[in-house]
Amino acid sequence: MATVQEVYPYLRVHSTADAIDFYGRAFGATELFRLTEPSGRIGHAEIKIGAATLMLSDEYPEHGIRGPQSLGGTTFSIHLHVDNVDDAFEQAIKAGATVIRPLQNQFYGERSGTVRDPFGHEWLLGAHIESVTQEEMQRRYTAMFK
Repeated sequence: MATVQEVYPYLRVHSTADAIDFYGRAFGATELFRLTEPSGRIGHAEIKIGAATLMLSDEYPEHGIRGPQSLGGTTFSIHLHVDNVDDAFEQAIKAGATVIRPLQNQFYGERSGTVRDPFGHEWLLGAHIESVTQEEMQRRYTAMFK
C-alpha cells in the first residue's frame, strides 16, 4: 500500500478568482499559482493559508464538477486553528462571510465558531483555550445530552 505524503482540500467554486480574493481578505491566503483557460475559466489554482495548501477550480458542470452554490450546500467544513480566534472570526465577517454558529467556548477545550464563505464553503475557526483529556471530553459531551 502506498504511503500518503500529504492531503490537499480541493475546493470547487463558482468563481475561483473571486474566491482567491475573498480567502486573501478573510484568512490571509496567498496565491501560489493558477491555470486559466483562454475563456477565463480557472482550471486549477493553489493558495496557502498558514502552512496549509488548498487547491481550487471553477465549476465544470460538463464533468460533474460543481461547487456548494450549485448543489445547494456543502457536506463538510474546513477547520482553521488560529492563535486569536476572535480576531480571525471578525476578519472573516468583515470580508463577507456569514455567521453560521457564533463564537463560544466549547466543551472540548476550544473557542470556536463557524462561518460560510460567499461560495458556500463552511469554515470552523477555533483556538485552544483548555487542555481536556479524552475521558473528560466524553464526560462533558455525554452531559450535554442529559
